[in-house]
Amino acid sequence: MMTKQLSLDALWESAISKDRPFCSNERSHLPEAARRYLEHAIAPGTAIASAVRLQMHGEIKLKSWIPFKAEQVICWEHGLIWSATAWMNGLPILGSDRLVDGAGAMQWKLLGIFPVMVASGSDITRSGVGRLQAESVWLPSVFCNDNVSWTRMDSSHLHSSFVVQGERAELDFTIDKTGRLKTIKLPRWGNPEGAEFHYVDFGGIVESEGTFYGYTIPTHLRIGWYFGTERFESEGEFFRATIDNAIYR
Repeated sequence: MMTKQLSLDALWESAISKDRPFCSNERSHLPEAARRYLEHAIAPGTAIASAVRLQMHGEIKLKSWIPFKAEQVICWEHGLIWSATAWMNGLPILGSDRLVDGAGAMQWKLLGIFPVMVASGSDITRSGVGRLQAESVWLPSVFCNDNVSWTRMDSSHLHSSFVVQGERAELDFTIDKTGRLKTIKLPRWGNPEGAEFHYVDFGGIVESEGTFYGYTIPTHLRIGWYFGTERFESEGEFFRATIDNAIYR
């Protein structure tokens, strides 16, 4: 088992490449909406990836919106690491959010020296699993796994259920007639009110997409708590990200 201090590079190198290509004929048993999503997200013949490495920039809301640049690795077998630099009042805050082999942690330091936020424990881990579930849309190949079940709500609404890091994910997708992802929603463990942790509706709006190495993924998203209610716009949204590059293995 890996330690939670694993680096981005080490997590990326831990990914096991799969030689199996994506074939839409193997998805003929799925609901039509699920096939439409997968066939839009993964080009025919694309290798089924177990990891993605992302470069991104955007804004994160603390007391106000502040800019960030980040690099992230999602390795489906082990978890994720998001390593970023944000700027508050012109000063850099460096750190990472991580979930590796069932252990979640956050560590952020002003100028890379003075601690700003350090957190770990069961609540942080469970919340991190929710983040991994939501960000599975950047690694669409995971939806090709046999343990993923699909339910078609109607032609534009789709439900996906699977287990990752010991927690069951219940994801609701909205897609258009081409299979393009428009929104994602799930119950995520968190405490956006600052009190006790509990499950809260969480999700995001996909404003644009791009294709990298055969994978078509969201490239501009608005993400936050209370998704699906008026509170999302007024107080829940806290993360706006633009994907600059993605590589797969």
